[in-house]
Amino acid sequence: MATNGAEAEDRDAWQPAPHERSPIPGSPPTPWHPLPRRIAYFSVAVLVVLSGSLGNAIVTANLTTLQGSLGLYSAEIQWLPTAYVMTNVCANMVLIKFRQQFGIRLFTQIFLIAFALTTASHLLVHSFASAVAVRAISGIAAAACSTVGLLYMVQAWTPEHRLKGIVLAVSLPQIAVPLARLFPSEAFEPDRWQTMYLFELGLALFCLAGVRLLVLPPVERMKAFEPLDFVTFPIFAVGIALLCAVLGLGRSVWWFEAPWVAPALIGAIVLIPIAVVIEHNRSNPLLNTRWLGSGDIVRFALVSILTRVVLSEQSIGASGLLTVLGMGNDQMRMLYLVVLLATLAGIVIGALTIDPNFLGGPILVALALICVGALIDSGSTSLTRPHDFYFSQALMGFASALFIGPALLIGLTRALKEGPTHFVSFSALFGITQNLGGLFGSAMLGTFQVIREHAHNNAIVAQLADGDPLVAQRLQQYAAAYGRVLVDPALRQAESAAILTQTVTREANVLAYNDTFLLVAAIAAATIVWASFHIFRIRRENLRRAAEQQAGAS
Repeated sequence: MATNGAEAEDRDAWQPAPHERSPIPGSPPTPWHPLPRRIAYFSVAVLVVLSGSLGNAIVTANLTTLQGSLGLYSAEIQWLPTAYVMTNVCANMVLIKFRQQFGIRLFTQIFLIAFALTTASHLLVHSFASAVAVRAISGIAAAACSTVGLLYMVQAWTPEHRLKGIVLAVSLPQIAVPLARLFPSEAFEPDRWQTMYLFELGLALFCLAGVRLLVLPPVERMKAFEPLDFVTFPIFAVGIALLCAVLGLGRSVWWFEAPWVAPALIGAIVLIPIAVVIEHNRSNPLLNTRWLGSGDIVRFALVSILTRVVLSEQSIGASGLLTVLGMGNDQMRMLYLVVLLATLAGIVIGALTIDPNFLGGPILVALALICVGALIDSGSTSLTRPHDFYFSQALMGFASALFIGPALLIGLTRALKEGPTHFVSFSALFGITQNLGGLFGSAMLGTFQVIREHAHNNAIVAQLADGDPLVAQRLQQYAAAYGRVLVDPALRQAESAAILTQTVTREANVLAYNDTFLLVAAIAAATIVWASFHIFRIRRENLRRAAEQQAGAS
């Protein structure tokens, strides 16, 4: 009751004008703010957005060292980032309705307190199951943080520049992964990995203090939840979670070997259509399936997914190749600094050049940069080092920041044209395309790399013959390297054969990664050709419509 009274007093105090009201239900109005308050809103927005995305980025960037610290198998450690995505992907469907019905103040306090408590619980986690549970809760908290950060960022800008603020808020999480890679990996050594979570807890507490000191304007509340929502959402969320588990762990446990993969995939195939059928026959659906199934929205979803797939080259391609070549985070730190700076440049340029009349342009530019970067990387060798990836990965980082803002605005404008009730459907679609697109991209590219590595390995081995003088010479050279430590000739010969096998595996991996880079370039190029047709068609229609309106007005 105290919270409701405070919100009522706030509404009387703010008294927004009609043009200041938000077109999105559950979002606060945008009254005029003096410059110091706008700076404060901007600072809180950056803090909240980065805090929500940095925790998972730290875990993802340090999976190998964290695996040793927690004593987990390689397949088990993959559950941590996967559990995060499983809950994050659908969280906004419920969070939007929550703030519509219960208000923005209760929304920010509940979920930021949950975020702080979740982060603090990392310090007490000592088992695999509890670690997965904590990451799952973090996915929900991070979804709330991204929403709160966006709402604060909107308040920081005047109406003529508010679109730039939206682009900044959506693009800022892109710097989380390269920023996390710059943290020292020593923090994840045994008995020291809690240091990173102490840092994350500090950020969470700063966020909580910031939103308590600087509140958002109150929203006009309404009844949003319906009884059938609590039927549809669990069915849909469980189906998506099962699909995420398959995509996130299929490559680690291998698709045809783990006994749970097929049942999980079957469960997703059954549950998701059930939820869609229920929603399709509702008068006030949580997911507007008719709008989501329209041609423009399906094309938007496919372009978003394909772009996310090719952007997976950053985590699967370059980082994976350098890891195979023996590079650790310490050797790649300068590379990630270059990617971080390029991503920041992409955020700034994307915000400054955003054109609401041609939102497809930056997406095409981003795809072209990805294609060029992947082609550059496809010439890698076993002598490739991090500095060889500076330019190509800078293009990738720039493209990732350039793509995300226009992608959000394309879907958002189409949703608002249909009415504010479509906003929940768009939020679900955007979260699914970004999260599942990233998971599918990592799974597909990683699987393709493994298959190509086996093919190249077999091809190289088939060319090696014991009677080949070059092979015999190489084996003698490897055996001579152990001459001072191994007296037995048989052992020296066995070690030389093992080294030759490792060399073959390394070269096969390099060739496989080059194939993966070429695949990324091909997908990006094909997406450019396909998307260009529809983007320029829509642009011509908009220009024609604008010309007709101008002629009618004159």
